[in-house]
Amino acid sequence: MRAVFFDRDGVLNEAIVRDGLPYSPGTPDQLKVVADAPAALAQLRAAGFLLIVVTNQPEVSRGKVTRAQVDEMNAALAAALPLDGFMVCWHDDQDACRCRKPKPGLLEEAARQFGIELHRSFLVGDRWRDVDAGAAAGCRTVLIDYHYLERPPAREPDLRTTSLTEAARWILENAE
Repeated sequence: MRAVFFDRDGVLNEAIVRDGLPYSPGTPDQLKVVADAPAALAQLRAAGFLLIVVTNQPEVSRGKVTRAQVDEMNAALAAALPLDGFMVCWHDDQDACRCRKPKPGLLEEAARQFGIELHRSFLVGDRWRDVDAGAAAGCRTVLIDYHYLERPPAREPDLRTTSLTEAARWILENAE
């Protein structure tokens, strides 16, 4: 089975950008689905891909949002988009967990749960953490580049683009 893994904030829903850095929506009413996400994901689903969200949500461990709020936002995305699952890291960097991107733990756990072949799969993200996690898991990677004021990925993504539509087109052209 092959999959496309998506970061959540900045890929499927709009990130809130402050001082050149992206942030998750703080409340469910701030969640806005990216305009081209429904069509792009429908094309990938029609091609037989599993569609899995892999998201860091450190704001929970920082006490800024609750798990219930994150779950509500994930449920809203699941209602709007043809998604097969959500893999969530609730930790912050100092927790040194295996699931927080750039580590590949979320992707590896999804592979076990869903029978996904990581080497046949793709990861689409908007930050260095996403690209590095996808590369560490053996996936081909796509960076939706918003030119955030942060460090670049350790490994160059297989595609650097500015839209989910272009990411889906490239994945479909480069799938086995």
